[in-house]
Amino acid sequence: MIGKKITVRDIIDMKSAADKIVMLTAYDAGFGRFLDRNGVEIVLVGDSLGMVVLGYESTVPVTMEEMLHHSRAVKHGVERALLVSDMPFLSYQVDVGSAIANAGRFLKEAGCDAVKVEGGLEICKTVAAMVRAGIPVMGHIGLTPQTAGALGGYKVQGKDGESARRLLAEAKGLAEAGAFALVLECIPDKLAGAITASIDIPTIGIGAGPQCDGQVLVSHDLLGMFEKFVPSFVKRYADLAPQIAGGIAAFRDEVKSGAYPDAEHSFAMQGEVADLLNQGKG
Repeated sequence: MIGKKITVRDIIDMKSAADKIVMLTAYDAGFGRFLDRNGVEIVLVGDSLGMVVLGYESTVPVTMEEMLHHSRAVKHGVERALLVSDMPFLSYQVDVGSAIANAGRFLKEAGCDAVKVEGGLEICKTVAAMVRAGIPVMGHIGLTPQTAGALGGYKVQGKDGESARRLLAEAKGLAEAGAFALVLECIPDKLAGAITASIDIPTIGIGAGPQCDGQVLVSHDLLGMFEKFVPSFVKRYADLAPQIAGGIAAFRDEVKSGAYPDAEHSFAMQGEVADLLNQGKG
């Protein structure tokens, strides 16, 4: 399914058209191509690659160079979808100038269409500056994995009146700063619905209920490829880990027994070379 290139404007218009937005993560060209050809509107190069690809314990250690490397790879597989990349921890929080410079690298060097940043009111000025510089920005509030330690761990956010009001204010602030969309992570469904109704830009939920304008998951989670832990909000649409393990074990066993490669999977000698070998035997 390769059609017209999706733009930021298309994503914004999907909200008013009540057309649900589908966003999934990719970390290489092959995955990017799978998503692009199967109707995914936004491909996110998530800093979740730190955990599902690079083996880190969290997203915090992920570097700019790692994000740019994987973003460039995904770009080779994506033609239609909007390509968004996470800006890693401390690549946009230090000062506005470095935030703009780092965000610009994703567009100039990796070919991304937009960047995503975590945070609320404290980053609104930075978001506004990036947007003025011509960089499309997606926001991310609620559970923000890069600063999960400061939030008390990976917990649902906005469960009391004070924190719910703060999240509403953050959503409005990011929309006013020029963000074109907003990820809501681990927020009660009714609060996510209220936030969605209060702003003109689309919301994309992850553990935030059905009232968001779209949904995102980590592809390795929904395909059953990441076994270390499974968030409670994840629905697995495939269970590939056992199939992958089974294929590897079958290959191992056939190599050990000599069953692979057989004649079907080998190249037969023909012509003058075959005659030469036969003469050699004589």
